[in-house]
Amino acid sequence: MRIYKMTATFGKLEHETLTLEPGLNIITAPNEWGKSTWCAFLMAMLYGLDTRAKTTKAALADKERYQPWSGNPMSGRIDLNWNGRDITIERTTRRRVPLGEFKAYETESGLPVEELTAANCGSQLLGVEQTVFRRAGFIRFSDLPVTQDEALRRRLNALVTTGDDSGAADRLAASLKDLKNRCRYNRTGLLPQAEAQRDAIEEKLTELETLNTQCQKLKMRIDEVKDWLRQLYNHQQALAYAKMESGLSQIAQSREAVEETEQALRALEETCAALPPQTEVESKVRELRSFRDQWNALRAEQQQAPAEPQKPELPNPFTGLSAESARAMARADAKELTELSGSRLSLILMIVGVIGLLAAGGLAHLTAYLFAAIAGAVGLLALVWGVVDRVSTRKKILAIVEKYGTADWKRWTVPIAAYEQAMLTYAEDLKAYQEISSDLEVRLMVARKKRDSLCGLQEPEEVLDFWLDAQRKWEQYDRAQAEAITAKRHFEALNAMVKPVEKPTAPDNLTQNEAQTAQLLAECAAEQQRLQNRLGQYQGRMEIIGSAEDLRLQHKRLSDRIARLEDTYTALTIAQETLQQARSELQRRFAPRITQRAQELLAAMTDGRYRSLTMGEDFSLRAAAVQEDVLCDAIWRSDGTIDQLYLALRLAVAEELTPEAPLVLDDALVRFDDKRMAAALDILRKMAKDKQVICFTCQSRESNG
Repeated sequence: MRIYKMTATFGKLEHETLTLEPGLNIITAPNEWGKSTWCAFLMAMLYGLDTRAKTTKAALADKERYQPWSGNPMSGRIDLNWNGRDITIERTTRRRVPLGEFKAYETESGLPVEELTAANCGSQLLGVEQTVFRRAGFIRFSDLPVTQDEALRRRLNALVTTGDDSGAADRLAASLKDLKNRCRYNRTGLLPQAEAQRDAIEEKLTELETLNTQCQKLKMRIDEVKDWLRQLYNHQQALAYAKMESGLSQIAQSREAVEETEQALRALEETCAALPPQTEVESKVRELRSFRDQWNALRAEQQQAPAEPQKPELPNPFTGLSAESARAMARADAKELTELSGSRLSLILMIVGVIGLLAAGGLAHLTAYLFAAIAGAVGLLALVWGVVDRVSTRKKILAIVEKYGTADWKRWTVPIAAYEQAMLTYAEDLKAYQEISSDLEVRLMVARKKRDSLCGLQEPEEVLDFWLDAQRKWEQYDRAQAEAITAKRHFEALNAMVKPVEKPTAPDNLTQNEAQTAQLLAECAAEQQRLQNRLGQYQGRMEIIGSAEDLRLQHKRLSDRIARLEDTYTALTIAQETLQQARSELQRRFAPRITQRAQELLAAMTDGRYRSLTMGEDFSLRAAAVQEDVLCDAIWRSDGTIDQLYLALRLAVAEELTPEAPLVLDDALVRFDDKRMAAALDILRKMAKDKQVICFTCQSRESNG
C-alpha cells in the first residue's frame, strides 16, 4: 500500500494536506507543528477512533485530545494505492460520533470498495490488526521498546514456527482447545452437563426412595388416626346417650321448679293487691328519700352553723368606756403626767429651806438670835414643804404609771386602736352570721312545711319505712315473676335440648369428658387432614419426578455418554500435547529468524560494534559488543544504544509482519548520533525500495544525512 496524500481536520490541523512520495519521505518540522497529530490521524483513518475510551487523570481520550481546535466536526481523507487500485478513504463525524461515518471508493470512478468497511479497513489494507501495526510498522520515540501484545505475539509465533503468519497452527490449537472446552471447561461443557444430569437423576432416585418410605409411614399413621377417630366417635355417642338420660331427670326437676315459682307468684299477687300501685310506691319512696336527705342536711347544717360572734371590750383601765371616752381619759392622764414630771416647786422649796437653815446658822454665830430663829423657821418650813410636795408628786406619777402599766404615754392608746379594729371585724362577722342564720331559718321553715304535707304528724323515717316495705313487696313480686318466667324458659329449653339418642353399639372404655372428646376429635380430624395433604404432596412429587424404571434407564444412557466424552477428552488432550510438541520443535528450528534479522540491522546501525543479540518471550533484548563475552540486558546500555536495539527489532518485525504496509517513524532517531543516524537512514532507504517510509523529525540532520 502507498499513500498519495492525507487531508485532515483533526486536532490543530484544519483542512491541511500532507502529500507523500514513494520511497523514503523525511518530513522535518519544529515541535508543536503537528507531526504526532499526523501520525495519530493516519492511525484513526485506518482503524477508526475508539469513542468508548474515557478521559482519566493520567491521560486524555483521543476523541477529546484531537477534537478540532476550530470547533468544526472531525473529518479526514486519504488518497492511496492498494493492490494496483487508486482508492480514497473518507471519515466524517456522524451526529455526535467523531469519524463515525466511513466511505471507501475508487478515486476516479467513485465506485464503492465493498471489501473495505469502517471496522476492517486497517486490517484489510495493511494485513495486520491495529495493535500489530502500532508495535511493528508505527515507530514513535515514546514507545520504541516492543511491549507484549497478544496479536503481535500470535503473529510472530506463527511466523517463526511455520514460516507463515496465516495462523493455521494457532487455529488448529484453538480448535483443539475449543473442543476440549466443549467437553469440559471448569464447570461448563458437555461432560459437566452430563455429569450434572446424572447427579440430578441420582438425586431424583434417592428422593423417590425417600418419598416412597415416607408415604408408607404416612399411610400407617393415617390408619392409626382413623381407628382412634372411630373410638372417639363411639365415646361421643355414649356421652350423648348419658347426657340424654341426665336431661330427662333435669326436665322433671325443672317442671317442679316451675310449679313452685308460679305458686309463690300467686301468693305475692294477693299481697300486692292491697298495696298502692307500684309506680306510686316508687315515686313516694324517691320523694321521701329526697326529702329525708334534704332534711338531714339542713339539720346537720344547723348544728354546724357558726356561733354568734362576741362583742369585744376595752381592757383596763378603759373597761366600760367607749373608744372616744377612752382616748379623752388617756389624753388627760398624759397631760397630768407631763405636768407632774415637769414640776420644779418641790426642788425650789427644798433649796430655799437649805438656804434658810444655813442663814440661821450664820446669824446665830453672829449672836443675831432673833433673825436666826426666823431664818431657821422659814428654812425648815420651806424644806418640809418641798419634801412633802415631792413625795405627793411622786405618788401621783406612780399611780398614773400603775394605772396604764407603762410610763410611755404614747403606748396607752394601742389597746384602743386594737379595740377599734376588733369592732370592725365584729361588725362584719355579725353581718355574715345574721345572713347565714336568716337563710337557714327560711329553708328550715320551707322544709317543715314540706314535712307536714308529706308525713303529717309522723316522723319522716316512720313514713319512709312504710313505703319502703311496700316497695320491697313489689320487688319480691317482680323477682318472683322473673323467676317464674326463667323457670318456664329453662323447662322449655331442656325439652328442646334433650333429643333421643341411640345407645352406642360398641363398648366404650374412654374416660374423657365431652369437651375433651370434642377437642380430641378436632385434633384428630386436623391431623388426618394434614397427613392426607402431606401424602398427596409426596405422591404428587413422585408423579413429577417420574417412574424409577425410566430414571434408571436415563441414568444408564448418561453414564455411557459420560464414558464416551471422557474418551474423547483424553484423545483431545493427547492431540493437544502432540501439537504443542510439534510447535516447540518448529520453534527451535525457526525462532532465530527474527533475531538474526534484528542482529544484522543492529550491526549495520552500530558499524559492527554489536553483533550478538537475543530476544526473550516478552520481547526483551540482550546484546553484547564485539569485545564483550557476556550478553547484557538493554537497560545496561546508553539511551541511544537502547533506541538502536529496539529500532532494529521493530524494523525486523515490520519486514516480517507488515511487508507491504507503510513504515511510519515519529522522532525515532532523535537520540542517535550522526554516524549511527546516517547508518539508520541508509537502512530506511533500502527498505523504502519495497515499501513507503514516512519519517517525521524535529531535526534537520535526517534531511542532510
